[in-house]
Formats: sequence, C-alpha cells, structure tokens
Amino acid sequence: MSRRRRAEKRPIQKDPRFNSELVTKLINRVMQGGKKSTAQTIVYGALDKFVKKVNQEDALVAFEQALENAMPSLEVKSKRIGGATYQVPVEISPERRMSMGMKWIITSARSKSGRSMQDGLSMELADCFQNQGSTIKKKDDTHRMAEANKAFASLK
Repeated sequence: MSRRRRAEKRPIQKDPRFNSELVTKLINRVMQGGKKSTAQTIVYGALDKFVKKVNQEDALVAFEQALENAMPSLEVKSKRIGGATYQVPVEISPERRMSMGMKWIITSARSKSGRSMQDGLSMELADCFQNQGSTIKKKDDTHRMAEANKAFASLK
C-alpha cells in the first residue's frame, strides 16, 4: 500500500440491463475466476426471481431497498491504549457500508446449501427487503456490539 497518496477510484461502467453502477458492483462481487457473463446471468436471474417474490414492478428500486436494509451504519474497531485493547465504535463511510452489505448478502447466498446461487441470492435479497434473514442478523449483531461499547466512543 502506497504511503504517498490515496489510490484513485476508477470509474465503473454501468450494467447493460439496468444502467446502474450498483448492479455492476454486485455482478463484480459475485464473479469468480473472471467469468463475468456467468455472474451476469446469476445476478439478472436472481433479480427477476426477487422481484416476483416481493411483488414489486421495479427491480432496481427493490434491490436498492434490500441493500439499504443490509448496510450497517456502525462498526467496532480495535484500539490499543496502554496494555488494553478496546473495541471502539465508529461510523462507516458510505462506500464501506455498501461493500459490507453486498459482501454479507453474497456470503449468505453462497452458504445456502442445496440451492443454486441464483436461488440463494434471490432468497437473500427477499429476506433483506423484508428486514429478516442472516444478513440482517449480522447487521444487527454489528450494531449491538457497537452499542455495547458505546462507553469507549471517546477513545477515537
């Protein structure tokens, strides 16, 4: 990691179907081994199934809502002071919030055994849309941990 300057953010091309950078980021996160067309098939199929499950007409709006429900706003970071290590709650930047939410959704979708990735992803997005499921539990656990260590917030 360079100490001289912060790396530049490269512009992301919007996906062909929804013309959205968010969907492109999801496709790139789902992609394994450079197989982008396979990842696109998985994500587009999952979004189609997801929209049918939640009875919405606009897939992009429903996806954004599900992602918003999955994104944490606080996390804890370890801070060493003297000989003790404290878990200090800190607010998360918007980019990291989105990244963590997507990562949790995809990890939960992959962990659903006996299902295809397309089915798992659509189920997890539907769960996030309805504020339930393993991704929302992970977000709540993160918030609960930050809340429990609120006393150390002044140590930033």
